[in-house]
Amino acid sequence: MDSPCALHPFPLAIIHLDMTSQLFSPFELRSVKFANRIGVSPMCQYSCEDGFATDWHLVHLGSRAQGGAGLVIVEAAAVVAEGRISSGDLGIWKDEHIPALERIVRFMHSQGARAAIQLAHAGRKGSMSVPFAGERLLGPAEGGWQPVGPSALAFSADYAVPQALDQAGIDGVVEAFRQAAQRALKAGFDLVEIHAAHGYLLHEFLSPLANQRTDAYGGHFQNRIRLLMEVVDAVRAEWPAHLPLFVRISATDWAEGGWDVDESVKLARLLKEHGVDLVDVSTGGQVPSAKIPVGPGFQVEFAARIRREAGIATAAVGLITDPAQANAVIDEGGADLVLLGRELLRDPYWPVHAAAALGETTSWPVQYLRAAPHHSTQRAAILRPEEA
Repeated sequence: MDSPCALHPFPLAIIHLDMTSQLFSPFELRSVKFANRIGVSPMCQYSCEDGFATDWHLVHLGSRAQGGAGLVIVEAAAVVAEGRISSGDLGIWKDEHIPALERIVRFMHSQGARAAIQLAHAGRKGSMSVPFAGERLLGPAEGGWQPVGPSALAFSADYAVPQALDQAGIDGVVEAFRQAAQRALKAGFDLVEIHAAHGYLLHEFLSPLANQRTDAYGGHFQNRIRLLMEVVDAVRAEWPAHLPLFVRISATDWAEGGWDVDESVKLARLLKEHGVDLVDVSTGGQVPSAKIPVGPGFQVEFAARIRREAGIATAAVGLITDPAQANAVIDEGGADLVLLGRELLRDPYWPVHAAAALGETTSWPVQYLRAAPHHSTQRAAILRPEEA
């Protein structure tokens, strides 16, 4: 990996304070070192045409890297055009998508952040309009497409009835993830995350609420996890051994008869055996009727249990907003990383603000250093570009 200074003409200035917090301790997976335990959760921007990343993505993701996050995960990137949630989704289904992604990765690296991308297939939740256009099913005249799933069961009355995948379709999904991993590597990403959560295709196969198949991909636990394990194996085979692989799961469907945390622990153990380095633990998204007890840190307990019982690194998500709260997640063994979503939309510079609140060492872009805490007593930390 190139150093940040090698990639950008302006070095980062280190602001030295006194305390030590677990949130700002370094973390390492395989050959990739993270400056801290704060990550940007993958959040769809619904701002693409034909899957291409734009200047919006460069500024959106770049500002979070500037803000001090140790890891920035690019939003769900569809591995096939029909795997998008909406027509505005990001894509990684063709080589032409690589240059725009590579540009973003290069800038994130220049700010000291590690760059990841989430590989995804929307399954039965596809062919929708972008959320800020009313979130409705797209018809053929609007460029809509036929969604697919494990079974011909719609997510709700507002969504299309998916076409159940046959064996050729399943094989095509595995191959699409494999090729997407190749493209992510060419774009320079430090790691990839396979999206198997929130009611999208791989999660649909996991859950009996969406999967009513009677073949080798349905029924008991080993059959329902089969597609995900095939995808993991295909991606791991393409992804270099020195780079990490993440999988995002929904630890529970929050619904009777659905996927649950006991199965998530069993799955996590197998993912570790197949070369997955970290499980990104979320919940829900499979059925609209789920009753989710939303509250601060409401999903951390699932990350903690999977970490403890499966012996694999985890990331915790879900209404983590306060620096002390985030630090406690790491300090108390709840997870190895905390991924923030909405809070980082509200404040792209949350990590540097959190560092100030915790009295921790952090880095600032030299261009912004005049606004940094303790700047007046830390002028020696500023380096001229020629001194880097």
